[in-house]
Amino acid sequence: MRRAGVILALDVNGTKRAVEVVGQTAEYIDAIKVGYPLVLSAGLGVITELKQFSLPIIADFKVADVPHVSAEICRLATEAGADFVIVQGVMGRDVVEACSKVASLFVVSDMSHPGALDYISGHNTEIAGHAAKFAEGIVAPATRPQTIKTLRGIIGDLVVISPGVKAQGAEVGSAISAGADFEIIGRAICNSPDPRGAAKQIKNEIKSS
Repeated sequence: MRRAGVILALDVNGTKRAVEVVGQTAEYIDAIKVGYPLVLSAGLGVITELKQFSLPIIADFKVADVPHVSAEICRLATEAGADFVIVQGVMGRDVVEACSKVASLFVVSDMSHPGALDYISGHNTEIAGHAAKFAEGIVAPATRPQTIKTLRGIIGDLVVISPGVKAQGAEVGSAISAGADFEIIGRAICNSPDPRGAAKQIKNEIKSS
């Protein structure tokens, strides 16, 4: 993936709507993130369907089970066409390592919602250390730019993708300014009456940040 760009969190239900939104925005996004709501409404085959756009697809399943089950989830996602799978780093080194044997990973090192401070945030540096050994990159919150800076120092040149932009309060471009490579944006694009226009505006804002 090209760095300093937009990952579309495809926060819609059903294959038809998913294809419509990506078709309207593909020119201005650098990857597609597919989560459980879309897969539960459309089936795992929606990932295969989205391959027509020739964009990297990230299966955001936040995989969080024992190692052999987690690895099987990652294998199935990759088999369907996902280029990367997101795994919950708080599950521990053995889960991340098992998943890395069957898929290219992004590891959740911290999250963008306030509740992350209860448990995950206190271990984010340890999680990032595991990610540095087994993953292509990490997920770090745009809502906490200092966390991005800290974790960047641990993972070096690995890719940082950051949720929490727009709908959760972080400004467009703020995560990249803090050291992230891509900002993950969903509702601000998917819920817009003009997804293409929204994606274009956001991409231009990131370019100028």
